[in-house]
Amino acid sequence: MPSEQKLSFVYQSQPSRVVFGEGSLAKTPEEIDRLGASRVLVIATPGRKKLADELAARLGSKSVGVFDRAVMHVPAETAQEGRAEAARLNADCYVAIGGGSATGLAKAIALISGHPILCIPTTYAGSEMTSTWGLTEGGIKKNARDPLVLPKTVLYDPALTMSMSATLSATSGMNAVAHCVEALYAQEANPIVSLMAEEGIRAMARSLPVVVKEPASMEARSLALYGAWLGGASLGAAGMALHHKLCHILGGAFNLPHAETHTVLLPHATAYNAPAAPQAMERIARALQSKSAAQGLYALEAGMDAPLSLESIGMKREGLDHAADLAVKTPSYNPRPLERDAIRALLEDAFEGRPPRTWPSI
Repeated sequence: MPSEQKLSFVYQSQPSRVVFGEGSLAKTPEEIDRLGASRVLVIATPGRKKLADELAARLGSKSVGVFDRAVMHVPAETAQEGRAEAARLNADCYVAIGGGSATGLAKAIALISGHPILCIPTTYAGSEMTSTWGLTEGGIKKNARDPLVLPKTVLYDPALTMSMSATLSATSGMNAVAHCVEALYAQEANPIVSLMAEEGIRAMARSLPVVVKEPASMEARSLALYGAWLGGASLGAAGMALHHKLCHILGGAFNLPHAETHTVLLPHATAYNAPAAPQAMERIARALQSKSAAQGLYALEAGMDAPLSLESIGMKREGLDHAADLAVKTPSYNPRPLERDAIRALLEDAFEGRPPRTWPSI
């Protein structure tokens, strides 16, 4: 419980509508009507084309087409193609169905047009609950916030997560946990978000191992999707710090897979910040039922056979120095100062897949 003498904060709620529950996909047409839209462009990755086509058919005359070329990290050229297609079809609403790649592309299009987004997540990405957008150009992923890109409506249907493999469930779930973790010590952290973030970690820690071992458990999948919603909402309200910065650097510069990168880096970034954010660490450890926040995260991942090293997901050792340089090149908030040599050591630990180290107090 926060000290009454120190209780001072700003809480900015995110104005979005959430419809949660098995079968929510069927409510898409009525939610489109609620938005006042009549020319919907469905956005997906190539791997979700069948699902996107089925959704477009469900929307009938309200759908003007499907754009199924979304890819990781939203390359600038893909964003331009999507914007051109949306303009050609005179679309007045974008329905993103899939993971963070589809949502990211919808945001890139809405940033220019101003038309609303409706998201139907099939993973635990969480970006559907934030006003953050990103584009990758020249090996650099740039991120910013704009209320224009915050999805107006999000339909969470746990049945749509059934197609995720055990590995993807684990890594996408840890991505959601990362949102909760960073929200606890972000610059705009506050008591309301902290409640949501801790509950999100608790929900994911309880559900993810069951989802991995018993993939048919709808109860576990519902709890995981609930945790992912809390993670996205927490991050959307509180912002980011070192962990997300490193993930964006590695994704943009080295095209590493998004969820896997979050998974590998999370215990190490948490350990790095532990001396500077003791209350956040206490909440994380409590939610994990662990003595240590960072070690608890590492144990959760190891127990699900999730990737633990950057090397295992495609990182080359020779890129570590460049990544450390990029991390300190531009200033950004973090509870602990960003020190180049320390971040290089953090990245080395993550590259090797070692358990997170205990960093000295600052």
